[in-house]
Parts: sequence; C-alpha cells; structure tokens
Amino acid sequence: MLDLLTLGEEIATQRKAFGLTQTELAKRSRTSRATITALETGSQRELGFNKIMSILTVLGFDLRLTTANAGRPTLEDLQRDRDP
Repeated sequence: MLDLLTLGEEIATQRKAFGLTQTELAKRSRTSRATITALETGSQRELGFNKIMSILTVLGFDLRLTTANAGRPTLEDLQRDRDP
C-alpha cells in the first residue's frame, strides 16, 4: 500500500524531473507551496483527494486501483525466500 510519504517522494522526484519549483507546481495544481513542501517532506498527515489528483495530473501521473498484492510477493515472502 502506498503511503503519503512515499507518494510525496515520488511527487518531488517527478517535479524535479520536469524542472518545476515547488511554487510552480503549487500554482499549476492550484494548491499552496506549503502543501507541496509538506507533502514532499512527509510532514503532511492527510491531504484531500482533489488536491492529490490535481498535483498528480500536473505531473502526468494517474491513480489506478488494483487488487491488494495482485500476485506480487509481500516483504515477508521475499525475506522468507532469501533466508534458508
């Protein structure tokens, strides 16, 4: 499951790849720079769906729903396979 901290890190990476400042991303996504900063640094505990979607859209991301784990191994599966 993707948490807000990981999402914020991905947003920061993509923002930088696009050559955008936090202020530019905030303006384009109609959010505040403080929101972008808090999201990217993990200090944002909750963020509304519309704000997240606006930020993701500006960065060319979309949101997809999949079945949990969808056949992918869990961390426990990987550790069990690695350790004899």
